[in-house]
Amino acid sequence: MYPGDMKYTRDHEWIRITGDTAEVGITDYAQRQLGDVVFVELPDVGQTFRQGDQFGSIESVKAVSDLYCPVSGEIMAVNTKLADTPESVNSRPHESWMIRIRLANPDDLSALHDADAYAAFIT
Repeated sequence: MYPGDMKYTRDHEWIRITGDTAEVGITDYAQRQLGDVVFVELPDVGQTFRQGDQFGSIESVKAVSDLYCPVSGEIMAVNTKLADTPESVNSRPHESWMIRIRLANPDDLSALHDADAYAAFIT
């Protein structure tokens, strides 16, 4: 159910690493808990964050939740399509990336779960 090419946080973000950059989004579990997503607030390109910092928020018909950075680094891109189609987070959570970040500290990855550990965490 959870792609093996990603790492996962306890806050229900996923990260897919490619070289020294990564895409970040929320997990299927997170989108199911939120319900219908109606708005996603994302940071500006060039901003830097430390692992665990809030980088944005996601609003659903039920609640507003903070989004947390799974690794330290600089924002290289944001998914501007989410401004017009935030509901894609519900229909395709593991394809709907929110930010692309350049990794500042590869050691941050050791604090994240693999797919099996994340699946065990949410059950």
